[in-house]
Amino acid sequence: MNILVKDVMVRDVAYVVIPGSRDDVLKVLQERKVSGVPVVKKDEVVGMITRKDLLRNREEDQTALLMTREPIVIGPKSSVVEASRLLIKHGIRRLPVVEGRKLVGIITVADIVRVVEGLDIKESIEPYLEKETVVLWSEMPLPVAGAVMEFAAAEACPVIDTNLKLVGIISDRDLIKASVIEDSVEKTDMSTDAGEDAWMWDRVMKTINKYYAVSRIQLRNILVREAMVPPITAFKNNGISECAALMHKNRIDQMPVITPSQKLMGMIKDSDILKALIDHCEKNAA
Repeated sequence: MNILVKDVMVRDVAYVVIPGSRDDVLKVLQERKVSGVPVVKKDEVVGMITRKDLLRNREEDQTALLMTREPIVIGPKSSVVEASRLLIKHGIRRLPVVEGRKLVGIITVADIVRVVEGLDIKESIEPYLEKETVVLWSEMPLPVAGAVMEFAAAEACPVIDTNLKLVGIISDRDLIKASVIEDSVEKTDMSTDAGEDAWMWDRVMKTINKYYAVSRIQLRNILVREAMVPPITAFKNNGISECAALMHKNRIDQMPVITPSQKLMGMIKDSDILKALIDHCEKNAA
């Protein structure tokens, strides 16, 4: 496949500079609706910083001490397949694109999913299906579901009913929307922008407490079915590009895979789409 990073990357890149502060980073993340940005010094990329970095060291204020140093980068003339390999190998969701060390763009998992959508890869998603997933019951109290997701470090979970049929999906964003602020009993409506890295529930609580000066976030005592959303689903025989199109259209990064009788089989994630792209290109090159 001859699609290059420069053909796909975002050129108008949000970034921060050093010296700088935590507040500078938060302002850029909020204004540009992204969850991570490169850090630049004298026009050179010297780090990456995400909301997770801010949360790992909540007492630190200097950008230089918060960022991840020596970030994984890629050149504009590298292939999208090579970008996919780097993203998967390092478990990251974005790569600064550099010429020398100068920032010229950024490429994300979502950008590559859009590429796969247009490639008409008809191979089935079945080999990439993730069968081990945390599943919630529709009649489970929402606070219990929130605890399960926190303990399992799950950003989103499929929901089944008593007949073991898939009836919904719930994410940390849905938990936040179904939360209340203790004392004021005010509904919150805070969520991450679709398509970006989601916060884990425990981290969201800490962030809200620190930066939005509320007392304490609590999940409402309702059932999971009252907070879940209808699932966008796939079947095991769906093609790779078909699933990529569904993710792109609905701005999601994972989908439940079901049987014709609505029984849950597993999950397919955007990172699995990248793995399928790599395998497809290696197979055709052989």
